[in-house]
Amino acid sequence: MKQHINCIICNSDKLTALQGYEKAHLCKCNSCDLVFSKVIPTSEELGKYYKNYGINNYLSPLTIKRYNELLDQFEPFRKTNKILDIGCGLGYFLLEAKSRGWEVYGTELSSESVNICIQKEINIENGTLKPENYENEMFDIITSFEVIEHINNPRSELQNCYNILRKGGLVYITTPNFNSLLRYRLKAAYNIITYPEHLTYYTPKTLKKLFELSGFKKSKIITTGISLTRFRISSGRSNQKIISAKSDDEKIRNLVDNKWYLHLTKNIINKLLTYLGLGDSLKGWFVK
Repeated sequence: MKQHINCIICNSDKLTALQGYEKAHLCKCNSCDLVFSKVIPTSEELGKYYKNYGINNYLSPLTIKRYNELLDQFEPFRKTNKILDIGCGLGYFLLEAKSRGWEVYGTELSSESVNICIQKEINIENGTLKPENYENEMFDIITSFEVIEHINNPRSELQNCYNILRKGGLVYITTPNFNSLLRYRLKAAYNIITYPEHLTYYTPKTLKKLFELSGFKKSKIITTGISLTRFRISSGRSNQKIISAKSDDEKIRNLVDNKWYLHLTKNIINKLLTYLGLGDSLKGWFVK
């Protein structure tokens, strides 16, 4: 069993096993506080796990709305007019960007998803990010939705991003927050704690540290949301899909979005969750 000897972002050798999380092989760096799997999965393990990973093809109208709100924030960065989404899935986000005039690029491991993206006329690479396939400082924006937790070489990944992002360009990233209320409540039963699917677990502090060590400056970090769907699944009270039209989360999203006072309440709660660092979802904006 191959294991990490040093922290995967700060290289410290001061690692402590995280009690209660032995099934996921989690350890914590005593220098920078990063939590990650000390065990390095084999290619056979990963192949077996992801073989039946499946594709979720449900796209909520509210997700499309959120994508466009995010793209509004990207407008001031538009110079080369090129955007890259790492782990782009079925290309939903890139399709929205393309409809707004962006020249869109993506990477994706799933061959099935790659073929779907090709049909959508998205410039797509099958596999991990290979910077040699792009020009230096080519992109205005690089996005990564719920991907970085799957890898155990984040410094290498961000170095690749740094090389192909123009000076003044933006990296936007989302990942589960290890310091979320649900993780504190559910501990190892929280269903984001999964080996070998998730190998690295970030907090606002450790995500900021990772990007700073990679040459980026923090623009903004927020933590938002509390997932009723994940809580019920993790505690054995439901077998609903995480992303579906009938999930508890989707029902709540629609209810909140259609009532101005609930929408206002949600924004206030999310500001409080960000202030305390306790939201489920960790989102970061970082500038080169």
